[in-house]
Amino acid sequence: MKKYLTIALLMLCSAGQAKGQDEWTIVAPTIDPAHYHGVTVANGMIGLVSSPEPMKIKDVVLNGAFDTYGRGRVDNILKGFNFMNIALEVDGQRADAASVTGLRQTLDMKRALLITEFDLKAVHVKHTIAALRQLPYTALAVVELTARRDSTVTPSAAIESPDLLRDVKNLYAQIDRPHTRIPLMSSVGKSPSGKLTVAAAVSFIFEGGEPPVLVHEDMDYNNHVTKFTQALKAGATLRFSVVGSTLTSAHLADPHNEAERLTVYAALEGRERLMAAHLKAWEALWTSDIVIDGDPAAQRDMRFALYHLYSFAREGTAFSLSPMGLSGLGYNGHVFWDAELWMLPPLLALKPELARSMLEYRFERLGAARQNARSHGFKGIMFPWESASEGQEATPVWALTGPFQQHITACVGWAFWKYYQVTQDPQWLRERAYPVLKEVADFWVSRVERKGPGHYEINNVIGANEWQENVDNNAFTNGMAITVLRNAAQAARALGIAPNPDWELVAANIPILQFADGTTRENASYDGVQIKQADVNLLAYPLDIVSDQARIAQDLAYYAPRLAPSGPAMGQSIVATLYARLGKAEQAYTTFQNSYQPLRAAPFGVLEEYAGANNPYFATGAGGTLQTVLFGFGGLHIGDQGIEQHKTALPKRWKKLEIRGVGVNQTTFTSP
Repeated sequence: MKKYLTIALLMLCSAGQAKGQDEWTIVAPTIDPAHYHGVTVANGMIGLVSSPEPMKIKDVVLNGAFDTYGRGRVDNILKGFNFMNIALEVDGQRADAASVTGLRQTLDMKRALLITEFDLKAVHVKHTIAALRQLPYTALAVVELTARRDSTVTPSAAIESPDLLRDVKNLYAQIDRPHTRIPLMSSVGKSPSGKLTVAAAVSFIFEGGEPPVLVHEDMDYNNHVTKFTQALKAGATLRFSVVGSTLTSAHLADPHNEAERLTVYAALEGRERLMAAHLKAWEALWTSDIVIDGDPAAQRDMRFALYHLYSFAREGTAFSLSPMGLSGLGYNGHVFWDAELWMLPPLLALKPELARSMLEYRFERLGAARQNARSHGFKGIMFPWESASEGQEATPVWALTGPFQQHITACVGWAFWKYYQVTQDPQWLRERAYPVLKEVADFWVSRVERKGPGHYEINNVIGANEWQENVDNNAFTNGMAITVLRNAAQAARALGIAPNPDWELVAANIPILQFADGTTRENASYDGVQIKQADVNLLAYPLDIVSDQARIAQDLAYYAPRLAPSGPAMGQSIVATLYARLGKAEQAYTTFQNSYQPLRAAPFGVLEEYAGANNPYFATGAGGTLQTVLFGFGGLHIGDQGIEQHKTALPKRWKKLEIRGVGVNQTTFTSP
């Protein structure tokens, strides 16, 4: 019942948004705290998750900061200091969800800004917040207060500590210079085990005239504020900004001093320069875009998906993406196959530099993967199913996916080869891709059980369909192993190296099982039961192991009806992609809609993993849906010649599909 109410609220919001939003904005004209799934503004390093409370942030998520606490005795991503909360009193009344009127939130995707507006007594409030793209550890909030009659306002900026941080210390100082005074509030503490130091700092930016008198107050050990009081005449507008920075010792050795330095730097840059650089950085990101002519709702939805992937990834780092990105603590912030198979392909097509950061994350953790292989009696490297800070296995013990969902090792190798195919970068192939592919191939030739020609079996695994545990000769696992063994041999030849002949021998003898009628069999014991997500169908896309159209259609006809309604979105995305590649545009469009529409949660339409999951934004599902548009309807194909376009058909309602800024050459592909 609760889920149906949420869907009804979302539909109501969508109907109300028609006037207020366009293809670049998501508007929540009404806020119901009981049915609220926040939207995230992020810059690939910090994620700020919105709240139904005005000018508040629900969560601050820090990329790359992990400690052992909570679920499963394994590394979990940290919730950081909430350093961007602002409180407001007007004539003694405090702003909250119950006291304000006309509360409305708008996500401006083009500029990566969350704008909140409301009225409190006789004052209209506009609050705009950004995770600054050009400054990885810094955020900016701009507040405009406009009085309809004489009023007294008291704004305050806060730093609040989550309960999990310990040994928290709060500090305040003013840095005085002849022509400026910089207020500086900061907090520093330890992660739950004491492994990491976590810090945040905040300052105000005032524009013109004498700055107000500031008062610092310790509310309690976990919360301190800096505030000021100012009288506003009727018709007057007060504008000020709050700027803050946060980071941990996982990012830099001295996070407390650096958080303060970065905040002082940002305060002296000023609002206009900070915002201009942020907008310029996002303008550069949006040179790679998806433009759908004829379907404004789908256009907005795909921009929403792309906005999140751009927000969660960052160029020039060694950070990857968890299933929920920087929208929350779901799945402990761990990195799964979701990164390589689902989220990387859209980024690889549109922004290869973002995909490169995700691959660098794996490369820097090869030592842990090598040890993992040795621990299991294999050669080469064995990537963990769940990876956190150091790249060791971070799956809780009770989940069998850790030791048995071994297809991830092939997925990572496959992603390295795909990056090379797109960029054709020989230096990267030699220094990054080949070292990974070689050891991935060595893993698989040591992993197979050699039982005779055509029977180099891979037994006792969990495939993509996790509801079938400890099975033999899983279709996707075997298909991905075959693919990456051949990729390794091809990479060696591209470098003028003689490949290990065993790689291609093993690849030629790994079986892909079939039923008597020729339908691909998911595993040796599969008997037609409902499945969690696509497994066999992944052999047709993205692997191209099954290429005969009749066979693709046959496998689709068998497995599409067996996808569980409670499964994650990616299964429907693969079905939609394959329908599009088969030229069945209307069937593809219906399935495309089903891959994400039932998963949208009020009031912004953030994606859940499955209907009723109540999770933050499911970036994995967004990656799958974007693949339907790019590699299904758009006909893009990544091969040895780079990114090419194959002919496909568009849904009747789509007049044209334009994919802009593709690959390293920023090519534009158009359909039809």
